[in-house]
Amino acid sequence: MTGEQVHERVADDPLRAALRGMWATAAPGWSEHAAYVDARAAGITRAMLEGAAPERGDRVLELACGPGGVGLAAAAQVGPGGSVVLSDAVAAMTAIAAERAAGLGLTNVTTVEVDLEHIDQPDASYDAVLCRDGLMLTPDPGRALREIRRVLLPGGRAAVAVWGQRARNPWLGVLFDAVTAHTGAPMPPPGIPGPFSLDDVGTLAGLLTAAELTDVVVSEVSVPLRADSFDDWFTTVPALAGPIATVLASLPDDAIAAIRAHAERALATYAGRDGYDIPGVSLVATGRRG
Repeated sequence: MTGEQVHERVADDPLRAALRGMWATAAPGWSEHAAYVDARAAGITRAMLEGAAPERGDRVLELACGPGGVGLAAAAQVGPGGSVVLSDAVAAMTAIAAERAAGLGLTNVTTVEVDLEHIDQPDASYDAVLCRDGLMLTPDPGRALREIRRVLLPGGRAAVAVWGQRARNPWLGVLFDAVTAHTGAPMPPPGIPGPFSLDDVGTLAGLLTAAELTDVVVSEVSVPLRADSFDDWFTTVPALAGPIATVLASLPDDAIAAIRAHAERALATYAGRDGYDIPGVSLVATGRRG
């Protein structure tokens, strides 16, 4: 397959258009809770940066950046002589990332709108590519990984993070279960790639290997969720879950109350005197372009 064929534009089909619209709708929640997301995911970010190992002066790309937390951390690591490009398919997300970079006074950070399946950047142009919690939400993760390899320089490294098994992530699984129980609609909706779609270590490693990345390593990172109260959890988590936020916004108050009650019962096992401690597990995969 030629480089031109690999770089061919992904069709703007209804699914991909709907996904962009869904995440554009969720963008205000990601803006409001950006600092919380970065704090909770600090262990994931650390593992990704250790795996991708960007150095002073390197050029780094963050894909599906949302509010840009991983790329902003990388910007300090590469220093003023390096550069970081924060990218997302949704303009509302790159706007949040750009505002955060400006607020931090980072002069080595820029933003651009690109899709994971069609990274509109030159071949062999980055020393490191990072993607936290985006690969599992794309319709064709294999294609996305081939694109990641294409834009890496020889010897460059990729680091991607996805959520582990649903049963080990009750902080989100409980919400999905509650919405399904009271609406009859499966969560995530059929045909929509969900947060647990790449939850198997072997499957994830196989995708990186199939994309011709080498030295592939997949590790687990514990990502517990700490909430001061049930209201704290119910305010934060639904606002960050794209399809859930859309569904809840369409429901009457009595349905939302029923979903809250269902979720609160399910989370009771994680409640203590001073709040909730809910387990979470992420998978971080790294690989290198030979």
